[in-house]
Amino acid sequence: EVQLQASGGGLVEPGGSLRLSCEGSGFTLDDYAIAWFRQAPGKDREGLLCTAGDEGITVFAEDVKDRFAISTDNAENRVYLEMRNLKPEDTALYFCAVEIGGCYSDIETDFSDWGQGTQVTVSS
Repeated sequence: EVQLQASGGGLVEPGGSLRLSCEGSGFTLDDYAIAWFRQAPGKDREGLLCTAGDEGITVFAEDVKDRFAISTDNAENRVYLEMRNLKPEDTALYFCAVEIGGCYSDIETDFSDWGQGTQVTVSS
């Protein structure tokens, strides 16, 4: 059974940084694409960044690509989202999700398994 556990969210001031972590079990990162999404209150879930094996990184959201970075620790079956220069509009519930294969789509229904989400609040 695939399970994902996201952590690392919190309250941060504008301009600050956070690192989110997503620990996976029941699968190996070598065989899956793993992505970060977020959902702000009243908005649709938005794909941010995705990584899959040798494909490298796929950017789903152009407006975060210069401030956010995705990385993996395959030995630990973890994926990270490094966020810097955070803005109030980055406030959202952040999710990790996986799908078999590659980062073919940023549509949430194409991802089969999801973590529970971790809240990021950017406010002074």
